Amino acid sequence: MNSDVEIAGDPLAVPHLLQPVPRHPVTVAGFAGLARTIAADRSRWAPLVQYDATTRWYARLETGPGYEVWLLSWVPGQGSGLHDHGGSSGVLTVLEGELSERALGANGETQRSLSAADQRVFAPGYVHEVANDSLEPAVSLHIYFPGLTEMTPYVACTAPAIQEQVAG
Repeated sequence: MNSDVEIAGDPLAVPHLLQPVPRHPVTVAGFAGLARTIAADRSRWAPLVQYDATTRWYARLETGPGYEVWLLSWVPGQGSGLHDHGGSSGVLTVLEGELSERALGANGETQRSLSAADQRVFAPGYVHEVANDSLEPAVSLHIYFPGLTEMTPYVACTAPAIQEQVAG
């Protein structure tokens, strides 16, 4: 009977058979993992955060081949307005505080509350609105792949009207 070493060969030679670990994420799971890694490294993002009572504050934190990482702050009452991200997919991760999301699609409207460490992943054409409806400031991390080149605003209207835009 053959041993595992005889069958598989030299175990130290196995690494040449493995795919190289990509330096940058290439899958949705990879981007969600990158967001969690950045979120866990508070010293990387917390000193950069600023709060602006007149407009949402944002800063590009990082770029890589085909993606961008953005840091946003939200004081109570601030929101994004209803929009999509053009041809970009994305990962939204709440770093501090609480945000609410209203999403519109072919199956109607959904609303959810997002707390620290919660993530949302979305595909191109995803129509949503993010807002800070709480009494405390919030901070979020957004990764777009490919990098964000357009953001289509939508006029606030009923879900069926949006559904026709999204489906059409």
